[in-house]
Amino acid sequence: MRTQPQIPRPVATVTSAARRGWDSTFPEFGAAPRSRVLAQLRRAYPDSSTQEIESWRRNVPELQREVSEVVSITTDAADFTAVMEYELPMESRRADVILLVGAAVVVLELKGKLSPSDADIDQAHAYARDLSCYHRDCHSRPVHAVLVPTRMPGRIRTERGVTICPPELLDGLIDDLSNVATPNPLVADRFLESDAYRPMPSLVRAARELFRHKQPPQLWRAAADTDAAVERVQRIVREAYQTGTRRLVLVRGAPGSGKTLVGLRLAHSPRPGEYAADGAGPPAIFLSGNRPLVEVLQYVLKPGGGGGKTFVRPIRDYVRRYSRNSGAVPGERLVVFDEAQRAHDRNRVADVHKISPQASKSEPEHFVEFADRQPDWAVVVGLIGHGQEIHLGEESGLALWARALRRSPDPGAWRVHGPMAMAGDFEGLAFEGHPELSLNESIRSHFVARLHEYVAGIVAGPDRAGPDMRALAEIIERKGHDLHITRDLEKAKNYLRERYSEYPEARYGLVASSRDKELVGFGVPNDWQSTQQVHYGPWYNDPEDDPAGRSCRHLDRAVTEFGAQGLELDAVLLAWGTDFRVVDGAWSIDRARKYRPRGHSKVRDPAVLRANAYRVLLTRGRDAHVVFVPPIAELDETMDYLLDCGFRRLR
Repeated sequence: MRTQPQIPRPVATVTSAARRGWDSTFPEFGAAPRSRVLAQLRRAYPDSSTQEIESWRRNVPELQREVSEVVSITTDAADFTAVMEYELPMESRRADVILLVGAAVVVLELKGKLSPSDADIDQAHAYARDLSCYHRDCHSRPVHAVLVPTRMPGRIRTERGVTICPPELLDGLIDDLSNVATPNPLVADRFLESDAYRPMPSLVRAARELFRHKQPPQLWRAAADTDAAVERVQRIVREAYQTGTRRLVLVRGAPGSGKTLVGLRLAHSPRPGEYAADGAGPPAIFLSGNRPLVEVLQYVLKPGGGGGKTFVRPIRDYVRRYSRNSGAVPGERLVVFDEAQRAHDRNRVADVHKISPQASKSEPEHFVEFADRQPDWAVVVGLIGHGQEIHLGEESGLALWARALRRSPDPGAWRVHGPMAMAGDFEGLAFEGHPELSLNESIRSHFVARLHEYVAGIVAGPDRAGPDMRALAEIIERKGHDLHITRDLEKAKNYLRERYSEYPEARYGLVASSRDKELVGFGVPNDWQSTQQVHYGPWYNDPEDDPAGRSCRHLDRAVTEFGAQGLELDAVLLAWGTDFRVVDGAWSIDRARKYRPRGHSKVRDPAVLRANAYRVLLTRGRDAHVVFVPPIAELDETMDYLLDCGFRRLR
């Protein structure tokens, strides 16, 4: 029999509202002074750009005119609602305008153009799709995507499910779309509640089915070796549910040992309703601060519907949603935090989320506080790697999680689970050790651990690497992992093309450090402008013959440590930069692009961040790593060092 928690907790009774810039009935919006509407929009979004504010100045009068005309021609328009700058549930994106007209929802995207682009059409379509899929009140009613090029003359037309409408015809279109016979009109106050986020049940089922059957190749190869960890966490979750308690579960593993797969399996696997707060919606969610990983996972899971977002979301959007709504109780009882050892400290959270340092908390403090809002039980699962702290404000490690629990209103209600080696980090808190939560102890992970050990020796440097690097390289190569090096980029590319010519499903790609300044001159596009144009989903997943030509197999687009972290390829072509080079027997970063601290974040040790960046880049390949060292004198000593470590010249 399920028992209740010994210490009852207060439940928020006030429903907070979703974030938006304006909402009112059509008559009130049409009659409001433009200055009042603009002032309210600016108060709601004080960080808005000059371009956004100018767009509001242009568009508000036209919208007011069209809405007033709808009131004059439509019988029920006095009950319609206009909402501006509505932040979509669990998103950082804002729809320009949402109109609640009878039983229908109309999403307006306004563009100051004569004609729309494909990107404009796709943007409008995505807004309507996400409302239909993830807003509780939109699952079973029409949601219309309308794109309004504000300088377009002519007639209304439809492309790919999006209605493209000149501004002067908008009133008639709204009148037509509102004429839907239904006994269930929308209630504006309910629509605007902050807890309206609720994926469609069919979407939840489809995402689970797709995850089980498609089995993303970047992740699923470690499936058998993650069984013990997944089963242990599921037992802990059931125990938390039965006893009404709170748990922090930490799963540790080296890069490539299957941590991400553990998190995704936990998010997708629970039986329907078992962990949910009210038996509806997804009971779990996988959150990551690694944007490329989120993009790749959503791209793989996209065929299940809803853009692949049902179980996979960015941490940033989750923190923004619940930190801004103190009365909102998360619907998910099981939250998986990817790369939890890289959680942002308070200053970095203030910078990323635009919160004052006095009001901000660290990410672990936020997640403990979100879990404490639950009336009885909750589980936070942290996936713990090591040596991959490559962003500012990520250097504090497990100490942030221990501090967050100690600052909880009731630390005694929490129990921590993890590998026994972590017990010292949580001294004074209830801790249970479980060997299954250390993926490094699985059979498959022994090879991964040896590769990680080898790479750790490399980034330690010639003065600290130890005498056994070449012997360790030989062990790794005997296990089937090839380590090659060359000073000819084309030779490296040809090796990969030849090796995988009969394996079109294999994935190999070009990676490079974000802090190097020289590689562009050698044909490696690792500059900021080039890397921003990489679409990670297609880069990691699309076949070489895809017409768009965005596959990593083309070796013409590079990703940096930020685009590679948490993801794997069959083989990696690593272009070594001058930002991390051996000088007089030790690593030097004197040629690296300098870090520019943003907001309140300061670099504590740039040399550690550089070493960790190359640690990431040297552990992304499953079968092979091919290192290209540019043929310049500044890197001669680095080339000799890597050869001494056991890399073999590519013939």
